Amino acid sequence: MFLEKKGCVNVLDTKNQIPLFASVCIAPRGSFLHYSPPMSQMRRQYPFHLIEPRWQQHWEAQETFRAFNPGESPAAEHPFAVRHGDTAPESLEKYYILDMFPYPSGAGLHVGHPEGYTATDITARYLRMQGRHVLHPMGWDAFGLPAEQYAIKTGQHPRKTTEENIANFTRQIKGLGFSYDWSREVNTTDPNYFRWSQWIFLQLYHSWANPASGKAESIDTLEFPADVTTDEARRDFRDDHRLAFVSHAPVNWCPELGTVLANEEVIDGKSEVGGHPVVRRPMRQWMLRITAFAQRLLDDLETIDWSDSLKEMQRNWIGRSEGAEVEFRIQESEDRICVFTTRPDTLWGATYLVLSPEHEWVDGITTDDQRSAVTDYRATAARKSDLERTELAKEKTGVFTGAFAINPANDEPVPIWIADYVLASYGTGAIMAVPAHDARDLEFAQKFELPVRVVVQAPEGESLGFVGDGTSVESGFISGLPTPEAKAKIVEWLEGKGQGKRTINFKLRDWLFSRQRYWGEPFPIVWRDGHHEAVAESDLPVLPPELDDYKPTTEGDPPLARAADWVDLSDGATRETNTMPQWAGSCWYYLRYLDTQNNERHVGEAAEKYWMNVDLYVGGTEHAVLHLLYARFWHKVMFDLGHVSMAEPFQRLVNQGIILGEDGQKMSKSRGNVVNPDGVIDEYGADAFRLYEMFMGPLEMMKPWNTKGVEGVYRFLGRVWRLFIDEGSYKDYEQAVTAAPDQAEALLAGLKLHAAINDTEPTPEQLKVLHACIKKVTDDLDGMRYNTGISALMVFVNEASKWESRPREVLGIFLRLLNPFSPHLAEELADRLGEVSGNTLAYQPWPEWDEAFLVEEFIEFPVQVNGKLRGHIDITPETSREEIEQLALACEKVQQFIFEKEVKKVILVPNKLVNIAVK
Repeated sequence: MFLEKKGCVNVLDTKNQIPLFASVCIAPRGSFLHYSPPMSQMRRQYPFHLIEPRWQQHWEAQETFRAFNPGESPAAEHPFAVRHGDTAPESLEKYYILDMFPYPSGAGLHVGHPEGYTATDITARYLRMQGRHVLHPMGWDAFGLPAEQYAIKTGQHPRKTTEENIANFTRQIKGLGFSYDWSREVNTTDPNYFRWSQWIFLQLYHSWANPASGKAESIDTLEFPADVTTDEARRDFRDDHRLAFVSHAPVNWCPELGTVLANEEVIDGKSEVGGHPVVRRPMRQWMLRITAFAQRLLDDLETIDWSDSLKEMQRNWIGRSEGAEVEFRIQESEDRICVFTTRPDTLWGATYLVLSPEHEWVDGITTDDQRSAVTDYRATAARKSDLERTELAKEKTGVFTGAFAINPANDEPVPIWIADYVLASYGTGAIMAVPAHDARDLEFAQKFELPVRVVVQAPEGESLGFVGDGTSVESGFISGLPTPEAKAKIVEWLEGKGQGKRTINFKLRDWLFSRQRYWGEPFPIVWRDGHHEAVAESDLPVLPPELDDYKPTTEGDPPLARAADWVDLSDGATRETNTMPQWAGSCWYYLRYLDTQNNERHVGEAAEKYWMNVDLYVGGTEHAVLHLLYARFWHKVMFDLGHVSMAEPFQRLVNQGIILGEDGQKMSKSRGNVVNPDGVIDEYGADAFRLYEMFMGPLEMMKPWNTKGVEGVYRFLGRVWRLFIDEGSYKDYEQAVTAAPDQAEALLAGLKLHAAINDTEPTPEQLKVLHACIKKVTDDLDGMRYNTGISALMVFVNEASKWESRPREVLGIFLRLLNPFSPHLAEELADRLGEVSGNTLAYQPWPEWDEAFLVEEFIEFPVQVNGKLRGHIDITPETSREEIEQLALACEKVQQFIFEKEVKKVILVPNKLVNIAVK
């Protein structure tokens, strides 16, 4: 919103009606703002190019933002000790702030990446000033397919590429002045890190999920059945129950990438990376038994502070459904096909069965005349992803096997089909199709002219296609029963006949945990005589071998198989040649941050108990399900085994919105709309970049980037500079630097404070402006409303710029409020204003507001007549209701609208308005 004033405008926050910038010239054609030429052609608002590197170096040398583990004591001169004295760090209230650590790609950061980092940094700085002991670490999710693909193309070892990318990311992130504790930096490709990733895998390998307790236990507690007596049988029994186990299931194989992909890495039948075709083929894979924790993963969502939408995404992914397993006997055979259904009451309406194309019974039941069609269909289905197969909008396809099954409810034969909308991974891989009461089944039945039988009467309206609860009809002994009773009775009947049972099913599948790649953590597993064995913990880490060729072998084996000397051990065993997925390192990095130098444990007990769990976790919605679900699963296993003290790792989770390109589309190299922050920082400085990232709108919202928009907040910071620094002194500095650019740093020290700054007592009006700002900024930081907090700072600067006398005390407190948002400028001005304890604002006490300074002596109160604004009256907070009514009726401007009219009612809306109803 704009308020014009002599050819210029004051830009307002339209929600709060507070000015954001003052005197910004309007572009002649009515565009948003008129912007000056690039920085290279215009005067700098302030010397950020000198200020920002200097303070970054100061923070790094001082280790300003280091957090201390229990038992550690900061040096006496460290600003933490200056603020807290001899208080032990672990006796303070802790706050653990976590960013989803980045994959260091070769492209470096774009302007969307630092959005979440900026938000967490502002909160971290704010909480340190409030006296909290803040842990805010950073690291690198550094294993990944892009580095390996680059290695395949160039022959350069992926570690070299990864290290170069990390160096670039580190430079960019440090250049933004984030208050990370860099002493805790982690890198998932560091052997000292992935040693513990391998160790955690072994904890899973050596454990099982006890269904009685619902918890992970040592595999040694697993009791053998009476008929399991031989060593071979006992080994197989244990292997079948381990949380980390081997499977020969159909997987997503990408020939071009030479690796298996998880379902989430396949989009429209192609690899997410590179867009290469993906096919389904059976392979030996390592799996993690996450399904054993499905119910706990659901239940414990109620214990954490996540958004409802995020929790719902996890609930949908886990996909709990209650129902029954029903057995259909194959016609002319004693063999049975088991189907899962959530509506056993519709059994009389089941007119055909559908198996997944991969179902184990397909080969055995297919008749000779249908075999060719079935084979062709299965090949086509193998080239589709699960998402493609289950997409509701797509046309249904399928093939009749030629076989029939017997419906246990009425002994009628029903045809058995295969169709790709049924997945082998869900339920039993087979469904009973009730087309009258399922949209997909109905579409399929109508296409292939299969019977449709209504067995549930809708309470009102059409029963065909009705999927809700109603009354059973044409359903034998359950006819006339409402759905809940009908379900219970039919299940009881099926159980009595031995043809069904109550069951709970989950859509969640066990986690496919192996990849056919080089650049990943090797499994701590060896094979001997066809059986897998764990590597001794004392032999960790298992390091990958050096290779010259990073592609899979010509036989399709993983790249590690090329290293024969590494694979074949002297005792006759062979190493596992698959590697772990990138998810492994990101499943537990938040724990390693707590104790990165510990060589005896993945994390020390005291450090874990003090810092866990994560108080605030910020990251993108793209990780809303998988990373978070996987990390929660690992953490629960570690909790059950006594390795961590809490059942949930992330107490509060916030997803930042995506920053789009300037064209309004998601940033990507292919669209050419990626904006590198380096150029923005060179032009306007890191503080302006940070401020704009937060000023664009609420953190959770999606918003487009506008490089020109950075100039608005940059000019605001220029006004902050001129509030403190004498303008003539700065002009003299600029002229001197032009003549002697190599002396810029030394000349900067000669700048003078503004002449209006003094040690006088603040006036009541100045204190009112200050305390209003303190209250607003504090409330907004508590609510993570960064954009409106910035607006409050702008209001203060607009007011303070008019003061003929600028009390040092008031300006010093303002700089504390500014510090979380624009720390370089705040530190510089605080240093010039006067001595700051600890040589940094980072630990200065956060100011508190006093309501006494915010009391309005008079409040301008609107008066309406018949709903239309007609005047205002001045009242105080103590003015009574009767007095307000009398003042409203006596208001001179209101009198002309009520003169000689009957006053029917005077309506007072407290703290808002008076409305006089007249006739």
